[in-house]
Amino acid sequence: MNVTLLRAPGSPVLRVGHRGARGHAPENTFASFKRGLELGASVVETDVHISRDGEVVVIHDHTVDRTTNGKGYVKDMTVAELKRLDAGAWFDAAFDAAGTYAGERIPTLAELLEWAKPRVPLAIEIKNGPLYYPGLAAKVIGLLRRYDMLKQAILISFDHFVLREARIIDPEVTTGILYAGRLVDPIHAAREAGAAALHPQWAYVTPDLVEVAHAAGLAVSPWCPNDVETLRWLDQMGVDSIGTDYPDLFDKM
Repeated sequence: MNVTLLRAPGSPVLRVGHRGARGHAPENTFASFKRGLELGASVVETDVHISRDGEVVVIHDHTVDRTTNGKGYVKDMTVAELKRLDAGAWFDAAFDAAGTYAGERIPTLAELLEWAKPRVPLAIEIKNGPLYYPGLAAKVIGLLRRYDMLKQAILISFDHFVLREARIIDPEVTTGILYAGRLVDPIHAAREAGAAALHPQWAYVTPDLVEVAHAAGLAVSPWCPNDVETLRWLDQMGVDSIGTDYPDLFDKM
């Protein structure tokens, strides 16, 4: 169940569940990860930060304000404090989910790795900027080693420096550069970071980008279209994988 980057000729595009199945369940919770698998995701994408007591935790924002009933920065809270927050009730309130997700908690990366190991590869986004977490790459790699998930995960980030750091720590780790724009030389950007994949925002994917990337042995994994037409368009260009909030859309392509 190792993470797959390049799409084999004639095979379907790899389905990546963005923050689990963000369109169907509260993002970055076990409810969302499980829903993503139910809807056919081949890879689960998630985001990580560090708590005040040095634990790697699964949440997208630098603060807990948007996705929990709490207030404040993740970095200022201990895991125990983060675990007391409700990470699901906001989704019920926003999408009239009738209390389905109240009581969901913020997972630690260790908990997610233990769950994912027998089930699904992970794409782990390291969240750096504007706040930076010294040592986050080393902590993530340490956890991947502990749970024997080094070959079953890819580290991605908009902070290409941290991806280069990760590769220095362990050259066996797989990485991909996130970006939003048309880079003059995306191949060079990936090479400088030691990355094996390009993860552009979907609107900046072009046929020539896919061709050049594949010629260089790099995978192309755009994010995060949420409509069938865009999924079809990207699929026809030959991208290797696509991340979306609605993994069930792939069945409608």
